[in-house]
Amino acid sequence: MSTVEKTAPPSSSLSSAIERAGTLLQNGAIDQIEGYRARFETLEGMYERVFANIIKSNFDPKSARDTAKKFFGTDKVSFAAVDGTDYARPLFDLVVFFGGSYAARGTIKYADNGPPTVEYEDHFLKSGRALSSCVPVYVNEVPEIDQSFIQPGEVSEISLTRPLTDEAIANNSTVANWIMTFSEFYLAYRLAREENGPRILLLDRSLATMLASLIYDTSRRKLWTTNGALFGLDVDGIPLDVNDLAYARHRLDNPLLDLPPARGDYLRYRCLLEIEKSGPLTLAAVCPKLGIKEEDRQKRVQRFLEKSVKEGFLEETVGTFSLKDRYRKTWPRIRSLVETLGHRMFEEQPKQNPLRVMKKGDLHWLTTQDLAFLTLFTLNLLVEECWKKRILLLGLTKDTAARDLKNHVLPVMVSNDLWKSALSQEQLSRIPNTDRMLLQTLSVFNHDSIPVPWSLIEYDSAFLMIVPDFQKRKGYVGGAIRNKITPERLFLKSYIQLSQTAYDPQLRSNVLLLDRLAYPEFDLKPESRIGFAHSYGSADEPVRPIIFQTNKIANPIQELVIQTLSSMTGNSIPELFGHNKPLFIADKVAKWHNEEMRKIIDTTGKWLMNSPKLRHFVFYMSTFRERRSEIESARRESF
Repeated sequence: MSTVEKTAPPSSSLSSAIERAGTLLQNGAIDQIEGYRARFETLEGMYERVFANIIKSNFDPKSARDTAKKFFGTDKVSFAAVDGTDYARPLFDLVVFFGGSYAARGTIKYADNGPPTVEYEDHFLKSGRALSSCVPVYVNEVPEIDQSFIQPGEVSEISLTRPLTDEAIANNSTVANWIMTFSEFYLAYRLAREENGPRILLLDRSLATMLASLIYDTSRRKLWTTNGALFGLDVDGIPLDVNDLAYARHRLDNPLLDLPPARGDYLRYRCLLEIEKSGPLTLAAVCPKLGIKEEDRQKRVQRFLEKSVKEGFLEETVGTFSLKDRYRKTWPRIRSLVETLGHRMFEEQPKQNPLRVMKKGDLHWLTTQDLAFLTLFTLNLLVEECWKKRILLLGLTKDTAARDLKNHVLPVMVSNDLWKSALSQEQLSRIPNTDRMLLQTLSVFNHDSIPVPWSLIEYDSAFLMIVPDFQKRKGYVGGAIRNKITPERLFLKSYIQLSQTAYDPQLRSNVLLLDRLAYPEFDLKPESRIGFAHSYGSADEPVRPIIFQTNKIANPIQELVIQTLSSMTGNSIPELFGHNKPLFIADKVAKWHNEEMRKIIDTTGKWLMNSPKLRHFVFYMSTFRERRSEIESARRESF
C-alpha cells in the first residue's frame, strides 16, 4: 500500500488574513442583529401586559415644589455633581498614578406652575472644588500595592499567571482607579460636611452597586493583617485592629429604617450597635430591641453574642454583655482616619509620597485593599451626613449592563403573586439582555403611550441579590450568591428617560440607571413595603424591602427627583442629550485636568532625559521601548 504524504497548507497572506477577519466580523454582526430582532419581537404587547402599571409619567411640578419645601425646608437649594478621572504612565523606572475628582455646582429653584429653574456657577476652573493626587511608585513595588496582582486564594503571594513586564504592570494596575474612586466619595463627603453645603449631591456611579462592590473588595479577612497598612495604624492613640475594620464595614446606623437589618451576617453588627447605644444588655433585653421573638432566631443572637465575646468585641458578666471601651470610640476614630488620610492625599502640600503612612516608626504603602476600606468608610460617612442634614443623594449611571429588573424583580414579584404577568420564564429569557435595552426598546415601540420624561417605579436595591425561593415556596425568597441578601431599605433604584427630539417622538435619549438614598419620613409607608421570609442558616428571617408596586402609589421623592433631573438636561448639546448637565460639566473639567496632568508628566520625562546631570543615568533608567520611541521620533522629525 502506498501512503500519501500530507503537506501542511501554505500560510495565509496578509491580505487574505485581513479579508477573513472582515468576513468573521461581518457575519458576527449580522448574527447579533438577527438575535436582537428576534428578542424585540418578544416585546410585542409586553407594555400592556406588564409595564403599563410600573412606568410613571406626567410628573407634577407643584407636587415637586411642595416636596422640596418639606424635604429641604425651602424651594431653592444648591447642588453639586461630582465626577472623577484617572491616569497611569510608566516614566523610566517609575509608574506615575494620577486620580482626582471635580464638582460642578449651582442652584435650583422649584416653581408651582412650571419646571424648576437651574443656575450654574461660573468660573468653575478657578473657584470650583477639586481634589487630586499624583503618586509616583517604583515599578517593582506596584504589585505590593495593587492587590489585583495577588494570587486568588493565597495570602500574599504574587500571581505568576499574569505578565509582570513594566508596561503590563502600568497598564493593568488598578491603583489610579482606586485613587480616583476614593477622591470622588471623599469630595462628596467634604461637600456634605460644609456648613452651607449643597442639598443635592449627584455622583456618576451607582451607589448600591458601589457599596456591594466595596464590601466584596474588603471581604478577604485573611489579608487584613498582612496586606495593608491600616491594620495596626495609630489613630487617636489607639492602633486599628481587625475588630475596628469589621465593625466599620457595616456601619449604616438608622433606627427608623431598621438598619443595619437584624438578620443574616448583619445581625452581629446590629447587636453590637444596640449594646453600644444602650449600654450592658442581657440576651433577654437585646432581642426585643431587634424585634426578634422566634426561638430559633434568638438562638442565633445568643451564638453571635458569645462569638463576639471570643473575638474581643464584648465582655460578659453573669449573662450581661457590654461593649469593650475601646470599641465605643471606633466610629469617631474611623471618621478621624478618613479625614486625616483624605486631607493628606488630596489637600495638603506634599511632604512625602501621599500613598505612604507612618506606622510603628516605618513608612508603609497604602494598598488597594486599604483604599477600598477608606472608600467604603467614606461612603458610610457620606450616607450618615445625608440622613442627618436631609441631603438628596443621587447616583446616575449612563451605560449599564444591569439585569436585576429582568432576572430578579420580575420573577420574584410574579412568583409571589404581587404582580400579574402572562409571561413565562422562557419568554423572559428571550427579551433583550439588559434592563436598559429592554426599557429603551419598550419606550421606542410605545412612544405614544409613554410620554417623556418617564421613570420606572422605584424598588429596593436589595433586589440585586434577591431571587425566587429555591424550593418555590410562596412568600419566601433566596439570596443570589451564597444565599446572602444585601441590606434592604438603604437605596432605591429605578430607570429613567428624560428627553426626546422635537421632530421625531421615537428618537429618544438613552435610558439611565438611577439610585438614591432612602429617607424614612417619605419612603416608609405601608403601601410601599412588602415582606418575605428568607431561610438563612438555622432560622427563617424576615426580609422587608421597599418597592412602590404600581405607578398609582404616591411617591413624592420620585416626583422631586424627576423634576430635578429633567430641568438639568438639554437638547442643544448633542452629547448632553438626555443626560445630566452638572455631571457633564464635572466630566469636562475632569478631562481637562487629565490632559493637563498628562502634559506635566510627559514634560517631566523630557526634562529628565535632557538634564546634563542625569544624561548618563537616564540611558540605563529608560526602557527599551522608551529609547526606541525617542529614536524613531527623532528620525521622523529629521525628514
